[in-house]
Amino acid sequence: MSTSSNSSDSSSTRDTDITVVHLMRHGEVHNPEGVLYGRRPGYHLSELGRQMADRVAEHLSGRDITHVVASPLERAQETATPVAKAHSLDLATDERLIEAGNVFEGKTFGVGDGALRKPANWKYLTNPFQPSWGEPYIEQVVRMMGALGAARDAARGHEAVCVSHQLPIWIVRSFAERRRLWHDPRKRQCTLASLTSFTYQGDKIVSVGYSEPARDLVPSHLLAGAKPVKGKAKAFGA
Repeated sequence: MSTSSNSSDSSSTRDTDITVVHLMRHGEVHNPEGVLYGRRPGYHLSELGRQMADRVAEHLSGRDITHVVASPLERAQETATPVAKAHSLDLATDERLIEAGNVFEGKTFGVGDGALRKPANWKYLTNPFQPSWGEPYIEQVVRMMGALGAARDAARGHEAVCVSHQLPIWIVRSFAERRRLWHDPRKRQCTLASLTSFTYQGDKIVSVGYSEPARDLVPSHLLAGAKPVKGKAKAFGA
């Protein structure tokens, strides 16, 4: 009889636990060639990127962080390390936090560089809603929600930090906030070293917040074109 009562109490506590999972974008990367590095290895934080990582670690130093995990890519691991050290935690790795796959990895590809006029690229540009040039948005949602859920479970009743990459972070936030997944990349609210924070009650996301602890370190040209979503947080009803 007592076993049944204890089990019921434990389930009730689990359903009401408040857990915060901070999804952090990595800091600035050393990329003098200006290529789309994607999932390619060998791209590390710049000196400025390391300053960004230290700034966020300082910002989170007083928080109840009990779990830190990162994408396997070097820039994410290096961004997460100061946060893990600040809380005397081992750094975990989750493959699901990796950057989105993209057929243009290793190339320069941006507005005004002529890439859209090259016939060889046209076959990859047929469906912006999927998108046809890379990992489907819905696949990013599935893996990122899985990674967030694992971090939530590891830090239940406390806080976790997951270091990932801009597109997967924006896509999973869009899904959580019930927005369409296809979008204008210039309108993403996910600058370098930013925190997109998911608050869970039990297993349910009840709010999403956004902050930029290292905003003053972000190069101005990366902020100038940003058109952030209105509001710093969004709460969800029952």
